[in-house]
Amino acid sequence: MPDRSATHAPAPTVERPDRLRNVVLVGASGAGKTTLAEALALTAGALTRAGSVPEGSTVADHEEIEHQQQRSVQLSLLPLAWQDTKINLLDAPGYADFTGELRAALRAAEAAVLVHSATDEVSRPVLALWRECAAAGIPRAVVLTHLNTARVRLDETLLVLQDALGDGHPDTVRPLHHWDLREGHLHGSTELLTGLRRGDPQDPGDLTEERTALVEAIAGEDDTLLERYLEGEELDTAALTAAVRREFLQGTLHPVLAASPAPEAGGCAELLDLIAAAFPSPLDRADDLPACDPDGPLAAQVVHTGEDPYVGRLSLLRVFSGTLRPDTTLHLPGRPDEKITALTCPFGKQQRPVPDATAGDLACAAKLLGARTGDTLASDATVLPPWPLPEPLLPIAVEAHSKADEDKLSQALAKLAAQDPALRVEQNPETHQLVLWCTGEAHRAVVLDRLRGRHGVHVDTVPYEVALRETFGGPASGHGRHVKQSGGHGQFAICDLTVEPLPGGGFEFVDKVVGGSVPRNFIPSVEKGVRAQLAHGIHGHPMTDVRVTLTDGKAHSVDSSDAAFQTAGALALREAAAHAKVELLEPVDEVRVLLPDEYQGAVLGDLSARRGHVLGTETGGPGLSLVRAEVPELELTHYPVDLRSLAHGTAEFTRSYVRHAPMPANLASRYEHAS
Repeated sequence: MPDRSATHAPAPTVERPDRLRNVVLVGASGAGKTTLAEALALTAGALTRAGSVPEGSTVADHEEIEHQQQRSVQLSLLPLAWQDTKINLLDAPGYADFTGELRAALRAAEAAVLVHSATDEVSRPVLALWRECAAAGIPRAVVLTHLNTARVRLDETLLVLQDALGDGHPDTVRPLHHWDLREGHLHGSTELLTGLRRGDPQDPGDLTEERTALVEAIAGEDDTLLERYLEGEELDTAALTAAVRREFLQGTLHPVLAASPAPEAGGCAELLDLIAAAFPSPLDRADDLPACDPDGPLAAQVVHTGEDPYVGRLSLLRVFSGTLRPDTTLHLPGRPDEKITALTCPFGKQQRPVPDATAGDLACAAKLLGARTGDTLASDATVLPPWPLPEPLLPIAVEAHSKADEDKLSQALAKLAAQDPALRVEQNPETHQLVLWCTGEAHRAVVLDRLRGRHGVHVDTVPYEVALRETFGGPASGHGRHVKQSGGHGQFAICDLTVEPLPGGGFEFVDKVVGGSVPRNFIPSVEKGVRAQLAHGIHGHPMTDVRVTLTDGKAHSVDSSDAAFQTAGALALREAAAHAKVELLEPVDEVRVLLPDEYQGAVLGDLSARRGHVLGTETGGPGLSLVRAEVPELELTHYPVDLRSLAHGTAEFTRSYVRHAPMPANLASRYEHAS
């Protein structure tokens, strides 16, 4: 167990945005992000010894899910102080199910560090994380971990990184240090630009060639610097550092560092130095969000929502403009105003009070009743755009386990949906199922675990039902007779109908009664009865795409009524169905799959096996294909999981309803039941 007795440094504070650095750590599951974060905290003096950050520490969540699944499933924050700079380290989930949390972290940060195990290949999921950071438009660096193995060859690893991450320009991915890696351990490093040694490195010998290559790569992006270099001038450290920062911000340099969890081995101090010297501050942000002005109108966004066992809901806020202080009332578009009662800075399971949060900073506010993840809190009518969220495409049908659970279920789901914008809760009006739409199986497990652990609600999962429909396969006629005499006022209604298919036309009712055989005031009653029977269907599914024509009937001057003709209309439709083929219709979706070219054949074969009709393929970007197909929804209920396995987590897809189409007879028999 971690040591709970260790002391922590006070919460770091900052008054000027230029002394802020918001950095997100990204990486595949198992790359060592959490270990690196703790090592950086030790190096910065935020911890007194290893193990003093509570395991699974998050911004405001203390569940055991991460221990059970052995992966980080939510955004966490670790604030550090280094060289008069406050560094907010955001640890983002690396698993594909939690891309929404990653994108929230990218909204809150100005730069990203890809944490990559030196023993692993640069897999497609790693490239997907790199692309997510590129799409957010933020500078990126790389830190290599897991150096304590004899099979690590840093030179070979660097070549692989340059080829995979350089996007055709390998020189953009460059180390800034010479590493002393011996017997599976990083003993130290030498900074190529200054010659400064850290740790306990052996004499590296002549590093002229390595330094020259780095200086030429840096100077090559700056005409003035290049001219000075070509004239033989010895470029000073300040000029080179400024050039490194400029190129890093422009995305033409992705520095590579190596780090060991042992502070004495070096790596962590070098990374912290680089963050303080070269990483962007909130003032360098170049997007359409409000300008970073501590004295401007207040505008903040909720980037994560969690639960604290003592204070309840905790919202992590990124302040984009103004200065956020306690006892401030802010507008929440479309909902009641929210009052900020106190501000805290998270550190593991602790919440340390802070006096304010200046523009660019991050802080937590407790008990915001209406604010959800992605919402804007502002002093005026400002509304910040939400970050793009992955569409939840895995349906999970659930039922309350008991009456007590049923009483609490809707409120618990409302809270979960407010905290997790990637979760969509649906009460299907056709199947009457309660459906939780998730991004994948890991997300599913987290949602169900939070229902149990956080809200004490137990649910049972049940098979997901697709909303099928019925239609007539051909024309037919029906006779509806509802005549009852039992003494006193009786019931009398007779009507004759013809029914014919109306593909894609929904429902149409036609009156062709002549001679008043059905009085005018009862014709709407016949239509009402037909509509009621259509809603119920013949085999238990709603009926659609039919034209029903009322051709004849009879009425009684005393015993006919609205109810009697409703019943007769329903009976006539049922009789017509007995004389015609009733087809089941299944929903068909258009599916668009974006995937690496190498998996196109496997995905196309899989879509065909799902009764899919491929509409075409086209280029989706460098090395990517976009496949378009129409696939029955019945074949897509588990597709997010199957596609992830098929393409090794590198594909993504969207789906949209197109139409209902006849289901093959061999399948239809499974879904027919007596009405």
